[in-house]
Amino acid sequence: MSFRRTLSVTAAAGGTAALMLAGVTAASAHVGVTPDKTDANSYALLTFGIPHGCDESGTTKVTITLPDELNDAQPTVNPNWTVEKVVEQLPEPKKLADGATITKRTSKIVYTAKTPLNPELRDALVLSVKLPDAAGKTLHFPTLQNCEQGQTDWSEIAKDGQDPHSLKAPAPSLTVTAAAADAADGHGSHASASTDTAADTAQASSVTGSGADDGSQARSWAGLVAGVGGLALGGVALMRSRKPAAAAASGTPSEPGK
Repeated sequence: MSFRRTLSVTAAAGGTAALMLAGVTAASAHVGVTPDKTDANSYALLTFGIPHGCDESGTTKVTITLPDELNDAQPTVNPNWTVEKVVEQLPEPKKLADGATITKRTSKIVYTAKTPLNPELRDALVLSVKLPDAAGKTLHFPTLQNCEQGQTDWSEIAKDGQDPHSLKAPAPSLTVTAAAADAADGHGSHASASTDTAADTAQASSVTGSGADDGSQARSWAGLVAGVGGLALGGVALMRSRKPAAAAASGTPSEPGK
């Protein structure tokens, strides 16, 4: 009975681990955005993680649509892609907070792969943007992923009361938070001056480290493997401890020295 119970516990743990691993894989399959900051009215670096292609087909182009709240974005150079800005004419002039008026804005950033991105690999694309002074506002970045065969349109936006995790192809998004205290006293201007250096650092770490979500994914794999290994060792130890007891119960004498 104890042996069967041990096998049942080990099998159940293995099943749970498999489900957890499936969740990790599914989560990393989405195009997502990871900002280095979300403070209102600040400069931020947005890292878009590009996962496997459309049904295992290599990615050839990624088109990121900027929300209306953003007027421009500065792409970080990625040696694997060429990049261009798509500029649109505004229906009417737009007055900015500093008093300036614009008649055009950058509406899209288009990355074209020099060589199709292998579906077994991923890449990271980084944009520098000036976040709006709108704490609590959620910004969505609909992203079209074109592949050698087919495409995936990451543009679904959850409706009021809908769970975003239920969407099959959610648009990457972030929520603007309250401005930092140092931004209010004028120190926020330093963020603009250091954007280029920070962008280079973020790009290097994103490409070599595959984005912020891969670190957690690696830790999840390691934890699960260790957990399953521990259960297996526990089962072996239990079986070995039961052998002397079983021998004693049956009246079989033990050998000298054992």
